[in-house]
Amino acid sequence: MKIKFFLLLFLASVCLNAGAQQAPYGQVDIDDLKLTTCDFEKGANAMVLFDVAKVAYNNSYYVVMNRHKRVKIFTTEGISAADMRIEYWGGGHNEVVKNVEASTYNLVNGKVERVVLDKTQIVNVKVDKQRRAIVFVFPNIKPGSVIEYKYTLQTPYVYNYPSWAFQKLIPTRYSEIDGSFENEYRFNTIQKTTQKLDIDSAVKVKFGSRHIWAMKNIPAFRVEPYMHSIEDNIQSIYFKHSRRFSFWGAVTTEALEDVDFGLQFMKKLDAEEPVIARAKAMKTDNEKMEYLFNTVKNTVAWNEVNAWYTVDGIQKAWKQKKGNSTEINLILYHLLKASGVNPKLILFGTRDNGELETDNIGFGRLNKTVVQVPIDSLNYYVLDATDKYNTFNNTPSDLLNLNMLSIEPETKNFELVKLNNNQQSEEVVFVNAEIKLSGKMEGSTQRSSSTYKRIDKLQLYDKVGEVKYIESEIKDKNKGVTITDYKIMNAKVDSLPLREDFNFKLDMTGFDGDYIYFSPNLFTGLDANPFINDTRFSDIDFIYLNRYLINGRYKIPAGYKIDALPKSQTIVMPDNSISFKRVIGEIEGAIIVNYKIGFGKAKYSRDEYKSLHDFYKIMYEMLNEQIVLKKQPVKP
Repeated sequence: MKIKFFLLLFLASVCLNAGAQQAPYGQVDIDDLKLTTCDFEKGANAMVLFDVAKVAYNNSYYVVMNRHKRVKIFTTEGISAADMRIEYWGGGHNEVVKNVEASTYNLVNGKVERVVLDKTQIVNVKVDKQRRAIVFVFPNIKPGSVIEYKYTLQTPYVYNYPSWAFQKLIPTRYSEIDGSFENEYRFNTIQKTTQKLDIDSAVKVKFGSRHIWAMKNIPAFRVEPYMHSIEDNIQSIYFKHSRRFSFWGAVTTEALEDVDFGLQFMKKLDAEEPVIARAKAMKTDNEKMEYLFNTVKNTVAWNEVNAWYTVDGIQKAWKQKKGNSTEINLILYHLLKASGVNPKLILFGTRDNGELETDNIGFGRLNKTVVQVPIDSLNYYVLDATDKYNTFNNTPSDLLNLNMLSIEPETKNFELVKLNNNQQSEEVVFVNAEIKLSGKMEGSTQRSSSTYKRIDKLQLYDKVGEVKYIESEIKDKNKGVTITDYKIMNAKVDSLPLREDFNFKLDMTGFDGDYIYFSPNLFTGLDANPFINDTRFSDIDFIYLNRYLINGRYKIPAGYKIDALPKSQTIVMPDNSISFKRVIGEIEGAIIVNYKIGFGKAKYSRDEYKSLHDFYKIMYEMLNEQIVLKKQPVKP
């Protein structure tokens, strides 16, 4: 009786708190329709009024989640919140999404007008063989509308307890998950929140427990420069079955026994014999790796899809010359193995998907496979044949500094690894210019980009074309400049730095006849400080180490002399991880500028942000500090 009394008391107090934040489906408060702004985040285009879910086991011990979400649209830009996509494991995992309902509400002549979504407009689409998605668009939506939807997600797997994100890309007034747990199925809770929970209450019930987590007035998630994925940083809570995956060896075993992964790379490819025979005839493993890597990279095109498993299988991908990232790299693994090389496999989560968390064991964060080939007991190559700019002997930049699961298929041994590359990617800039009496600067520029910077530039150049590349990477970052005679060199020679040569004319805004003001920070790519905010919510990830060597020669026009010249100076981060050196002087009627910036660290925690913020503030002030030239009086 006491247990029942306290349970009722608990439920009454929690429900009283939560009830003020939400309402039954179909009952919209007219005050919400009259809302014009979010009171805790001014300028928001839309706001989640509430997002609540109740999760429990049914009589068949299926996990069932009933979710109800309501959103207020403030502006035309906020209408995109009405494009709904609910993804779920609807293939071999046998999850289902059902009981989908959606409505739009508008205030018309002081009365609430409701438009119910026609169920024929709800589309169930196949993402791949394992995933499906429910897709629909709300009807009659416009600024001022309130939209809501609800659905049921059901999975037969007791360990597939749904995670919950309190935070969204728009502000959220109230978010709650109400979870019931059976004693037989114990879960570890992984909570990633920076804001205090408004409700965090648990009570024992028959055969288990019930726990409610809720949060109010959650700001929109802010995408920050040099951050990992939203998944890595958004305020959320996860539930991991304590016995399903107790260590990474269980994930390794299941992956190797999966028909779409471990049972794939043993399959014979169509007409593979000549390729394997040629590789076997080569003397060294390096020759074999280079040949097979380039063969797969140039034969099978990546379809822009990442998954830790195959969809069509390696045989079909090889035959059709197109596949997802794992299909391509399992083909490479298969050919290397057949040719006498002893490769391993690496599974991981890409930066945009969410990094593998060592204590969050499972497949949830895994979405790509690459190949690992040991060189000796300490070193190895990591090969990814999905990108045409990758090489067999240089770890791709998007794999650096991430937690990864390395597995040896034959022995089923595994280890968690993190790939590093201490080589700095170098950007060298040389500007040779003359300042004209007309108030223009004219000259030539040479830029040289090595290793990862080289690849980043080539990927962008190929994606947008030369005209848009010049516009976005040179003109937009150097206002008032005109570019002519642009040339790009060494694009097809992996071993050489990428070189860009061009001539330019620049309208100098700091010119009044008597004085000339200009900053020598030209064509460096360092036009805007990325760390201007005083606070930071996510870690900083530069991906790879950088080094800048910036040189300039600026000829002083006749009749002018230097009036103010920035001092030569060196600054260093408190932990010595970044250094910036500036040397400026005058030689034979020209100003000579030299900047050197070196990075010894690629990742910083948000706790280190203040030091990074303060350093960047000073560095950009020094980069942009102006040189002043003064017109000399004409002698009588």
